[in-house]
Amino acid sequence: MSASRVLIACWMALAVLSSGTVALGQIAASGLVSIAILAVAVTKAWLIADGFMELRHAPRLWRWLVLSWAVVLAIAISFAL
Repeated sequence: MSASRVLIACWMALAVLSSGTVALGQIAASGLVSIAILAVAVTKAWLIADGFMELRHAPRLWRWLVLSWAVVLAIAISFAL
């Protein structure tokens, strides 16, 4: 896949995930919905890091650090809820 196609695919996926976040936000607030929203946020962070920041070509340590940061934040937020 060419770079422009990857970016377009990432953009489309981010648009769908953002719409999903809005749809989840319209549902009655519950712990399960909050966890689902956090999971979507982590997925979006992964798409941004791998797609737009092109970390899929970076050294594994940097990729792991950036991707794990979103997971750590999601876990911390879920404990705070």
